[in-house]
Amino acid sequence: MSGSGRFALGAVVLTMGNRPEELRALLESVARQEGEPVEVVVVGNGAPLPELPELPGGLRTVELPENLGIPGGRNAGIEAFGPGGRDVDAILFLDDDGLLPLTDTAERCREAFTADARLGIISFRIADPETGVTQRRHVPRLRAADPLRSSPVTTFLGGASAVRTAVVQEVGALPGDFFYAHEETDLAWRALDADWDIAYRADCVLHHPTTQPSRHAVYHRMVARNRVWLARRLLPAALIPLYLGVWVLLTLARRPSKAALRAWLGGFREGWATPCGPRRPMRWRTVWRMTRLGRPPVI
Repeated sequence: MSGSGRFALGAVVLTMGNRPEELRALLESVARQEGEPVEVVVVGNGAPLPELPELPGGLRTVELPENLGIPGGRNAGIEAFGPGGRDVDAILFLDDDGLLPLTDTAERCREAFTADARLGIISFRIADPETGVTQRRHVPRLRAADPLRSSPVTTFLGGASAVRTAVVQEVGALPGDFFYAHEETDLAWRALDADWDIAYRADCVLHHPTTQPSRHAVYHRMVARNRVWLARRLLPAALIPLYLGVWVLLTLARRPSKAALRAWLGGFREGWATPCGPRRPMRWRTVWRMTRLGRPPVI
């Protein structure tokens, strides 16, 4: 708990400075949250920050001289709350073009973390603001047909989540070298291996316009490279070829365009040819735990 004895929530928002209206709307939705005000850190990721509103919980700003990518930017936001985020008990990570439509989301997070000392990460439900639809890829489990069902999960959605700062302090920050893609899974697997729990909460909602990740030019290369890095860093040696083999087959089954496939194969090669960071393979008991949760670390 924070020094006041209450469960203190912070929030980290990354921006490239190109969505000032959406950013302001998001910050105003954070300001409307019930309970203790949430202090916010806005990180300008290689871009100057636009004019920002005053917030009841306070506002800290960080302007990075270069774009460090999503994990690097979020790590800078964590450190703005003190080493390992020590000034707060948990941090909301929110996309700058998202919005919290409900006013009790912060309180739901506080209550969940307070009720379960081993709950380390909460993944929110992302819904389109116009249709209310949640895309299957935004439900962090294999059985994604019912997005309104909350459940334990083995990964989370980085731009719509809450992470207990004790998790970061114990297992380390997001992998900055990943830049984009799979950084949440890397943190999630390390958290699970340290016996923390992860929950998908359908009642914690972030409105976000429906988009496709492939809109990012780096998507296919980063996805492939970082998946190889993830396996090399965290999987037992026996599972690395199985995990990557399954993803090669799934990628081919999706019949990507020639350009996308070339980028993906280039990233796959890059993942083997470049340093992946320290290797800390998860325990086999963690593999079994993930299997029991419905998502063994082979898919």
